Amino acid sequence: MDAIDLSLVDLLRGNARLSYAELARQVGLSAPAVHERVGKLESSGVVRGYRADVAPESIGLGVTALIGIVEDSGADTDDMLESLRVLPEIESCYFMAGVESFLLKARVGTIAELEQLIVRLNRTPGVASTRTAIALSTKWENRPQPVGPTAT
Repeated sequence: MDAIDLSLVDLLRGNARLSYAELARQVGLSAPAVHERVGKLESSGVVRGYRADVAPESIGLGVTALIGIVEDSGADTDDMLESLRVLPEIESCYFMAGVESFLLKARVGTIAELEQLIVRLNRTPGVASTRTAIALSTKWENRPQPVGPTAT
């Protein structure tokens, strides 16, 4: 990726609805050239998608929890992860260093729904135990960091 690609990524992270014409104006290229570059960024997996940033509370998902998973020592990690992947409440899953093998970010509508999710997680083969923290409020999330030059 060159400096123009990095600029395009930075602009798209700030507003994915910018037109090719506007992107072109901001990076100093023609719209067709920008269209080609963005297509290459998409096909190479740098740009993975475009999403609407929706306030979770507005769609009934007012409870956010971070759930640590301690994996059973004899667990098949791939099978356990596949069981977690199908749970729609889980937005993110991070592989961790430390006692907990995975950290999940989950969103549900109520504390009762969170309780049901935790029970399901604890019954999942490969899960030895869980530890849950409930977010009282979200100050910010998904804040894009400025894109800088990559080391070569």
